[in-house]
Amino acid sequence: MKKNELWTGRCENYTHDGMGVIKKDGFPYFVKGLLKGEKALIRTIKLKKTYGFGKVEELLDESPARAIPPCPLAGRCGGCQLQHMSYPEQLAFKRQKVQDVITRIAKLDLEVLPVIGMETPYFYRNKAQVPVGIVKGQTVSGFYRINSNDIVDMEECCIQSHLINKVYGTIRAHLQEDQQLAEQLRHVLIKHAFSHDEIMVVLITREMKSAGCKHLAETLMAAHPQIKGIVQNINQRKDNVILGEKEILLAGRPYIEDEIDGLTFRISSKSFYQVNPIQTRVLYEQALACCELSGNEQVLDLYCGVGTISMFLARHAAKVTGIEIVPDAIRNAKENAARNAFENLEFICSDAAAYADRLAAEGNKPDVICVDPPRKGCAKSVLEDIARMAPQRIVYVSCDPGTLARDLRILDELGYETVSVQPVDMFPQTSGVETVVLLSKGEIDSKKVRVEFSLEDMDMSGFQKGATYEQIKAYVLEKYGLKVSSLYISQVKRKCGLDVGQNYNLSKKEDAKVPQCPPEKEAAIMEALKHFHMV
Repeated sequence: MKKNELWTGRCENYTHDGMGVIKKDGFPYFVKGLLKGEKALIRTIKLKKTYGFGKVEELLDESPARAIPPCPLAGRCGGCQLQHMSYPEQLAFKRQKVQDVITRIAKLDLEVLPVIGMETPYFYRNKAQVPVGIVKGQTVSGFYRINSNDIVDMEECCIQSHLINKVYGTIRAHLQEDQQLAEQLRHVLIKHAFSHDEIMVVLITREMKSAGCKHLAETLMAAHPQIKGIVQNINQRKDNVILGEKEILLAGRPYIEDEIDGLTFRISSKSFYQVNPIQTRVLYEQALACCELSGNEQVLDLYCGVGTISMFLARHAAKVTGIEIVPDAIRNAKENAARNAFENLEFICSDAAAYADRLAAEGNKPDVICVDPPRKGCAKSVLEDIARMAPQRIVYVSCDPGTLARDLRILDELGYETVSVQPVDMFPQTSGVETVVLLSKGEIDSKKVRVEFSLEDMDMSGFQKGATYEQIKAYVLEKYGLKVSSLYISQVKRKCGLDVGQNYNLSKKEDAKVPQCPPEKEAAIMEALKHFHMV
């Protein structure tokens, strides 16, 4: 097969981000915008040693699950990946995405529950973060093109709230007339509190100059009475961090207030807050149900953020302690707790790993531990400390199925049984999915304990020439955001004819199944081997 060659194939599956997968003579191709079961005329656009990318030239057999994207920028804008899928197909894709890692990585024989979706999977977002730039002398604003820093000029977005779109439209029109201000701006951030219908606008500038910002603020306040505050944020950094440290209040107040299930939350420019308020309530209700609180429990909430889940739980528990390393988040959490008159809530600013280790060493025994870690998941030491505290239930809220599955496998080895896995669609039209998992403390039957020896659990660096396994893992994680096992690295090295020592892939069981490295991870490992001059 050569670049630009035309061929036909039928889509067999999806990648983790929703691209179609076609195998041509056993060789995998990833094709954007192709649905499972569809047959198409494909043009090869990129070839690697172990996989390729294709482009649909003509759709020969259309799936009944295909949808007409409502957005004219679908396929170009990087904000959405799945508008060509019907919503039931999106939910099925996300369920399978979670199921795959639960089976393959967590190694659990457990059926993932159907994804809880939305009635109306559009116009749901309460936050828009829009880059601004000048291209060929013209002001552009919108979201980045897929895998690029190029801005796709956008008039409105069908997953942002209607009110955000109206406010953005006013800003966009103003910037078309004031290019000098557009040159000062890095991003425009708009936040919408659905329950109170309040808007906050943050103008993120490169310099302190604010004359143009003040004029825009006056225009916005006059045009939209829902705007309660406009802030200028100054960010002089040269990297991709969006918000700077210094802020100037241009109009109104520096926050908006929102309400979820009777709880009031104050949201500032830097506050973390779930972007889908409709599904946030669903997500937290699932977490609450998993906790099975009677009013007498001591609950530990690790990675508590601004305390949203903590407050949901505190109404049904004797005491909830929230732990978070970000000082601003803890300050907001304490303010929110006071605003809602909680007396059984305590928030502590600390590294989750360090605090969990201290609690475990002191012999603390919370009844329930809730964790809502960042995308990278929990450190193994945190999971070990959780097991030492021996709660009856662990509730794990995750935004990354891969790291969730890794952590569930560790918890399984520590004696915790995964009882239920419930995905919630917080991000319709995109490949993202949140998951709520319930684990319970089980007794280990000593007669069933067995010791298995595998390359995945070993440090094989002493056998290797060139980069160690850990160096390869670190490179792949940093550059591609993928976690790869020693087993996968050894499989790719063997394909390249590199020595991997003994064949640790083999099992004494005749029917043993060895997990095979997925194409995207194989490609990333191959690039790492090239980087370290091993191939």
